[in-house]
Amino acid sequence: MEKHIPLLTPYKMGKFDLSHRIVLAPLTRQRSYNSLPQEHAILYYVQRATPGGFLVSEATGVSVTAHGYIHTPGIWSKEQVEAWKPIVNAVHAKGGIFFCQIWHVGRASKFEFQPNGEAPIASTDKPITPLTLQDGTIEAFSPPRRLATHEISKITNDFNLAARNAIEAGFDGVEIHGAYGYLIDQFLKDSVNDRTDLYGGSLQNRCRFALEIVDSVAKEIGPDRVGFRLSPYSDCLDCHDSDPERLGVYMAQALNQYQILYCSMVEPEPVKIDGVLHTFHKLLPMRKTFNGTFIVAGGYDRERGSEAVREGYTDLVAYGKLFLANPDLVKRLEINAGLNKYDRSTFYTSDPVVGYTDYPFFDQSGH
Repeated sequence: MEKHIPLLTPYKMGKFDLSHRIVLAPLTRQRSYNSLPQEHAILYYVQRATPGGFLVSEATGVSVTAHGYIHTPGIWSKEQVEAWKPIVNAVHAKGGIFFCQIWHVGRASKFEFQPNGEAPIASTDKPITPLTLQDGTIEAFSPPRRLATHEISKITNDFNLAARNAIEAGFDGVEIHGAYGYLIDQFLKDSVNDRTDLYGGSLQNRCRFALEIVDSVAKEIGPDRVGFRLSPYSDCLDCHDSDPERLGVYMAQALNQYQILYCSMVEPEPVKIDGVLHTFHKLLPMRKTFNGTFIVAGGYDRERGSEAVREGYTDLVAYGKLFLANPDLVKRLEINAGLNKYDRSTFYTSDPVVGYTDYPFFDQSGH
């Protein structure tokens, strides 16, 4: 057996000393009743924390307008800050490094989630095509309202406040959610952004909103506490770009000027060839461009993750579904143990245990 797999080698990320390269990816978990983090989240995160391990929290709303799904947490109020503190403290007690992913869903919302039943805000007034869910039900989002130019700085301020609150709650930093078709991505991608002001049209204009948020948050809490997540190749929620590589490289280059800690990028969907999943390392141009720590996510297992680190394609590898189903993923990858299968049907339930903290550890599973 390989003695030191690349995933298990130490890494210095800014001022943080990581003991391995395996990251808990940010995952939407709908267990924060009334947008308040709950006590059961302590166990969930502690199960996945390791000394010197890097964890990113579930997507956490920056304001009352940022909300789009039931029971997702926020960090805009003092009450929410206080609710996060014991969770963060527990992760720190285990030796983990913990960032809060700060999020605005934009048009991925409904009237009932918005203050006074108003329209969700977005870069556009184009609605999202209704989605057919796995159980056959249709999920329809409410038609959005296009943000006026003068309103955009207010949203930037919301991200600022959320970042400040995250630090007050004890988080080591924040990851700005610029991926998967949510508000920032709605500005970035040319399939959605149909604006004619300073925030639309050219690639530079479409990226302006994202970079203003980065600039503001970096000044607020320090660039060494800031990460940014991008998914240039994703087409989630009707958000896709006609030239994803150009978008990804431009953002990687632009982020350099703010000297933020890391950029986390999502691979294109892996392709199955002869029963084997393949990722094609399409993020290499962004990796070569970005100066800080580079994190990749999407379709990685032990072998592909180690190969990506060994080849210098990335510094760290974020695992989502595998980490969800294997709270001791770091240990399992270290000893090359079998993995629990994840149950997709319980990803977004609001049960405080099922599909959340009840996945077995390796020594509990009869191996």
